[in-house]
Amino acid sequence: MSIVTVRPSLALRVAPFLAFAGFGVFWGVWGATLPLLRARAGVGDAEFGLALLLVGAGALPAMLLTGRLVDALGLRVTGVLLALLGLMGVVLSAASVSYVALCAGVLCVGASSGAADVAINTLAATVERRTGRPVVARSHAAFSASVAVASLSAGALSATAGRLLVTFAVAAVVVVALGLGVVAATRSAPARDADAPGSPEPAGRTPWWTGLLVVGAIGALAFAAENAYQTWAAVLLTDAFTASPALAAVAPAAFATTAALTRLATAAITLRRAIATLVVASTIATAGGLLTAFAATPPLALVGITAAAVGTSVLFPTLLSYGLRPVADGSRGRATSAISTVAYLGYLAGPACFGLLADATGVQKAFLGVAALTAVLPATIPALSVLRRAGAVSPPRDEEPSSIRT
Repeated sequence: MSIVTVRPSLALRVAPFLAFAGFGVFWGVWGATLPLLRARAGVGDAEFGLALLLVGAGALPAMLLTGRLVDALGLRVTGVLLALLGLMGVVLSAASVSYVALCAGVLCVGASSGAADVAINTLAATVERRTGRPVVARSHAAFSASVAVASLSAGALSATAGRLLVTFAVAAVVVVALGLGVVAATRSAPARDADAPGSPEPAGRTPWWTGLLVVGAIGALAFAAENAYQTWAAVLLTDAFTASPALAAVAPAAFATTAALTRLATAAITLRRAIATLVVASTIATAGGLLTAFAATPPLALVGITAAAVGTSVLFPTLLSYGLRPVADGSRGRATSAISTVAYLGYLAGPACFGLLADATGVQKAFLGVAALTAVLPATIPALSVLRRAGAVSPPRDEEPSSIRT
């Protein structure tokens, strides 16, 4: 089955970028305002850390369920879920005056985020299939860019206003507006493509869901590595090189900026040469991890972190695009749920496992463990052949037909 290359409306083609930009705005503001949130709730580091674990606890079940919701109601539900996420920030900032309220609010944020995550990825994969353009990779680039911009803007606004509620209210206006834009853009979108979803699986074929779970498991390795860098890069500069807070902040900013630029620059090649992209990206990420682990100066460590960003940033978008490419519209929401939920386990576990390793070996040497993850990833790629044996849909091919436009 070749990729469908009908030409959707301009609004539908823009919708994934609006959705990912809104998602990035929320999480950029979230990362920049965590100290204010902790102060408003009046809790210590240990209690706050435990509360933040509830983001994952809320997200996982929501991710499992949202796929069916999108398949049943259509793409327009994406904008609604995105707007709900924006409003949850306001609710959390207003209600978190105690530890119990903080935990309840974080749980709701996690559920809203998990639901929006599955919905926006389903939207991007659908538009990618209908246009033959690398929409998934470019949408993830829009997310990274909006995180960077929102983080800086939230920091400036918090310094000026000094109130958590004001910062999240401004973010909510932006996110809700983008969500409503997605609703408008997807209102007239065709419900399904030309394929017949849910066709019976021929005898002797590998079950379709097995292939999706394999993609998700490999994605978990990619997410674990990527989030370890995002979470611990600033700590590395602080602990290993006694960097100032201003210099330490350069590390995550450089990682996010590099990720956005890399996703934009490599979007076309990730669609045409998915397997080759995964191998090369894993190799670059591994080299970056080794350089980070053995760097003798802060500039060398930053070079390693930047190289790791080049490698890790394209892994999950490439896997998601590859795994969802052959899935018919009527099942794409559930397929996205399957891949994203399994992969998200790696996103949650990565920083925590890194922390345990850092406690035993030191922060800098712990990056050897992250390098090991990306070094192992190419060995798992042959398992993607299970997609070719799946009976519910036709398999993707590494070399796509000439109908793909870049």
